[in-house]
Amino acid sequence: MKDIARFIAGFRRFQEKYFSEDRALFERLRQGQQPKSLIVACADSRVDPAILMGAEPGDVFVVRNVANLVPPYEPGGSFASVPAALEFAVLSLAVEHIIVLGHAQCGGIHALMSGAGPGGEFIGKWVGIAQRAHDRVLTELPNKPPALQARACEQAAILVSLENLMTYPWIAQRVATGAMHLHGWYFDLAEGSLWHYDPAHLAFEPIGVDTLGQAASQE
Repeated sequence: MKDIARFIAGFRRFQEKYFSEDRALFERLRQGQQPKSLIVACADSRVDPAILMGAEPGDVFVVRNVANLVPPYEPGGSFASVPAALEFAVLSLAVEHIIVLGHAQCGGIHALMSGAGPGGEFIGKWVGIAQRAHDRVLTELPNKPPALQARACEQAAILVSLENLMTYPWIAQRVATGAMHLHGWYFDLAEGSLWHYDPAHLAFEPIGVDTLGQAASQE
């Protein structure tokens, strides 16, 4: 019950901050939401995208699932939750950025790399969305330590999700016209650093001041 009491105390602080100190924000939010960015993040309790990005209520539309995966476009497919969220964020909210946020020490990717889920009936099928990331890592880094392979797969899975996003026609169309931008980000838990995928270098690079300036120029 300690966690529940802490959560209730936290909500009281939330009430005090936003409903007492920043009433104007929630007056705006009562009229509807207008986030400019969608974040596809992992359900891992250590990686809360709103906290990591310092976001305020209404700033980001967030989709969280095991291993921050996006299934490919499949009309009438069985993986309906993520596509439904994408559809709403893109077609109804008109977000301008989609960020796939992966992270180090991802349990879902560990399950994919080990070939064994945690005893459930759903995990294996779900992380199989990133099977080609797994295969690519084992082909390119066959003799590397498991920890290095796992990190490589965590990052490769982000690229799989970015590739799958482009299979949705209404996303691909907006990217082609410049109305939307896709980003692959990787949070390193050990270092507390944030990395982004640079298509020009085909590699993840640490986000610094220069990177932030380039991102801002796309707003």
